[in-house]
Amino acid sequence: MQDPDNPENGPEKEADKRPAKSRHILLRIDSWIDSTVWNAGFRAAEIWEDTTIFFRRFRVRGWKRMVFELAGEGLTLGAAGMVLMLALAQPAFEATKEDWRNRGDFAVTFLDRYGNVIGHRGVIHQNSVPIDELPDSLIKSVIATEDRRFFDHFGIDAIGLFRAMVTNAQAGEVVQGGSTLTQQLAKNLFLSNERSIDRKITEAFLALWLEANLSKKEILSTYLDRAYMGGGTFGAAAAAQFYFGKNITDVNLAESAMLAGLFKAPAKYAPHVNLPAARARANEVLTNLVQSGLMTEGQVIAARRNPATVVDRDEVESPDFFLDWAFDEVQRLSPRFHQHALIVRTTIDMGIQQAAEDSIETSLREYGEAYHAKQGAMVMIENGGAVRAMVGGRDYGESQFNRATKALRQPGSSFKVYTYSVAMESGMTPQTTIVDAPISWGNWSPHNYANRYAGRITLETAIAQSINTVPVRLAKEKLGIQPIRAMAKNLGVETPIRDDVTIPIGTSEVTVLDQATAYATFPAGGYQSRRHGITQILDYGGDVLYDFDHDEPAPKRVLSEQADAYMNQMLSRVPYVGTARKAALDNGIVTAGKTGTTQAYRDAWFVGFTGNYTCAVWFGNDDYTSTNNMTGGSLPAMTFKRAMDYAHQGVTLRAIPGIENALPSEKDLAKTAAAKPQDGLPQLIRPRMLSVQSTDLLKNLGEKLKSAAPLAPQKVASAE
Repeated sequence: MQDPDNPENGPEKEADKRPAKSRHILLRIDSWIDSTVWNAGFRAAEIWEDTTIFFRRFRVRGWKRMVFELAGEGLTLGAAGMVLMLALAQPAFEATKEDWRNRGDFAVTFLDRYGNVIGHRGVIHQNSVPIDELPDSLIKSVIATEDRRFFDHFGIDAIGLFRAMVTNAQAGEVVQGGSTLTQQLAKNLFLSNERSIDRKITEAFLALWLEANLSKKEILSTYLDRAYMGGGTFGAAAAAQFYFGKNITDVNLAESAMLAGLFKAPAKYAPHVNLPAARARANEVLTNLVQSGLMTEGQVIAARRNPATVVDRDEVESPDFFLDWAFDEVQRLSPRFHQHALIVRTTIDMGIQQAAEDSIETSLREYGEAYHAKQGAMVMIENGGAVRAMVGGRDYGESQFNRATKALRQPGSSFKVYTYSVAMESGMTPQTTIVDAPISWGNWSPHNYANRYAGRITLETAIAQSINTVPVRLAKEKLGIQPIRAMAKNLGVETPIRDDVTIPIGTSEVTVLDQATAYATFPAGGYQSRRHGITQILDYGGDVLYDFDHDEPAPKRVLSEQADAYMNQMLSRVPYVGTARKAALDNGIVTAGKTGTTQAYRDAWFVGFTGNYTCAVWFGNDDYTSTNNMTGGSLPAMTFKRAMDYAHQGVTLRAIPGIENALPSEKDLAKTAAAKPQDGLPQLIRPRMLSVQSTDLLKNLGEKLKSAAPLAPQKVASAE
């Protein structure tokens, strides 16, 4: 038994043994960790030594070492190149995700706003002629002219590209293209005609993808079905019917050569427009047949002596840029119905469309060379959202890239309306004063034109003279960037706006259509403009499948009535006492708008409106080269005026919301202008909404605005 008098055998002794046991366990764990780590390190050293000894067997010296070093570097660079190629191929992967085969499965007849046929789009592939049934002369003419090595390359012809480079270098200009027929098909199916390195890289990857997924016959057949052939026709079958009045299977060698010659420049060589040029081009195609060995001179001599004749047709003026956009809209709406043979009534007014095209072409012919500007674009929207005219470039036959809907360009000062709109919504007024002085935002320091600053000025003076520091100061000190981005989106800009401190002065790219849509909110009283190009879609049975007025929601207010009135008050001064005096319309029609000129004069804009129409105009170059000091107040403003003067002929003039009908007297007007020339006419336009305004009143207001004294240029320097 335990002796209670003996502490050696008591509970206290047992308690002392437990800590000693715990220490023993911890020591064993510590010992195990130390030994394990040491053994692992020792083993790793042994493995490293064994590996080193093993690889010493492969060590080479002398000239062999150089070979292995080069091979190793090649593998390293090859791996990096593969990663780079994968990154560059991503746009091509994205493009091929779409249902590109069914893109042309619609047969659409387009009507203008009055019900006249203006063009067709889409191809029903089930009814197209199989490649094996096409004339042999047509196939050979296309191959000899467009891609002689078509059946030998895999999408990209390195030999043909090198030959084209040598030929162009010898000629000192581009006389021969290096693109294969597959690359041209890739461009037609997935891309635009924009000239950029990114587009060419994506085109090359898409060509490889097409070669991997389609047979040569399928590629050639699709190319002949989809290419633009002039006269508003797409595909060789449609072109044969249009030019010769016969089925594609019945064309002879002379006609095949003329068709093959259209692929290079369909507008230039369209036989119904310029038959001598079309026949000369066809003769070149016949020469190509002989040089490529596909035919002999004896086989083509009859076609040379008896060139093709065409059906007598008047030149068809088709609004092709608009039709391409409208066709995209049809496909966007197509989930609402199942029919693919459609009649589409559009919003386009062919009279205004022709005036818009003539305005762009006239401006470029008269001033394009002096300003070093080769391209222009325009969108005109009737207040209410209907697109009445769209010019996507100078020549659709030369380039089908739509610069009105797809080209992303910096808007310059024309973007400032979004900053000022936020300012008006926040409680400011046109008479709110702000300091025009140097400002920095982080590492960015914007400046005014010629580094001139006016000190404390009103917001209406700042926007009229397009001062840069004022919207930047507003964004930095009072508004922030996010509200400006949100305002642009709410007003109708669909292009994503960058989250950047420089956007108040227009560094984030937009489209011409975006700007026209957004500005159309101002004459709409602050409601969404709801731009649209389609009013109805019907099947061939006459059933209405879509109606814009019935199927689309009512416009929402995106700018308060007061803020909209203030914006109209300020923008109505720009064409009279600001940077756009060449934009003011004739007959005293009140005009409002904003100029825009980007860095290094790459882009020039004018976006303006009346109570009836909103019009956005852009000029520049496809390769982003600078113009010769062209500003938004010069060629764009002049072009705007030319097109808008035509559009307002014979129409009932509508009011711009917020324009005051109680005009000051001539004496008071002169007194105000003389007293404060730097402020112009601060009380000329007051923020009051008008429901009806007479034509005479609008004309009188416009005439008085034109005769007003301009802002003093020596005190306020324009950013334009």
